[in-house]
Amino acid sequence: MLISCLLPPVECRDAHDVPPAPPARAQPGAPRRRRPGNWRANLPRERLLERGPAALTDDELVALLLGSGVRGHSVFASARALLVRFGSLRGLLDATPADFGACPGIGPARAALLGAITELSRRALAEKALLRRPIDSPAAVDDYLRLKIGTRPYEVFVTLYLDARHGLIDMEENARGSLTRMAVYPREIVRSAMRLNAAALIVAHNHPSGAVQPSAEDRRLTRMLRDALALVDVRLLDHVVVGKADTFSFARAGWL
Repeated sequence: MLISCLLPPVECRDAHDVPPAPPARAQPGAPRRRRPGNWRANLPRERLLERGPAALTDDELVALLLGSGVRGHSVFASARALLVRFGSLRGLLDATPADFGACPGIGPARAALLGAITELSRRALAEKALLRRPIDSPAAVDDYLRLKIGTRPYEVFVTLYLDARHGLIDMEENARGSLTRMAVYPREIVRSAMRLNAAALIVAHNHPSGAVQPSAEDRRLTRMLRDALALVDVRLLDHVVVGKADTFSFARAGWL
């Protein structure tokens, strides 16, 4: 009939042929962190990432720095051998690049890496020592200087330049010498004090031998420097002799 021809066509299809409705789009959320296929929770790197560096032993921390072992020795055996050779973790960090010459698997690149880590740690601790207390606190000065020069294998002379409130302006290395001898020029220190507009300063040098008792030459240099600074109205607050564990203060001994 004409009427049926005017009805809209209807498609007949079996229910099994009807395609399912498209799935709803997932709402965006926090991305899931995918672990690599070789993830092993018992390895030092993975435990550090999961639980923090405090969860690792000294051997494991050193092994992470080395990255890989050498032929015939795993990286953990190499790390243990380094700690045994230098006696402790501090002994390892205090070692110089030359000290690693006889260590298998420690070439220039790894020696430089260990040296850089040591220096970064020393600088961070030195900054913390100064931020914890004012610079005119004897304990803060001792901590700072022990960290900066106390473990140097050679003698070094440094100056802390201070403003009128004893705030640190700058630290300068004035001289470097051998185990027993070093040349210091007071006029250069006076010139730097004037350039930095310092009101006071503290000088220090280390004794690699560990003994902190000043020599006669140390006392003579201190007097010369004090008198030279007085001419330009800069006060010498202290001269500190620094060892690995102890310090000697000229000011506390009544020598200034």
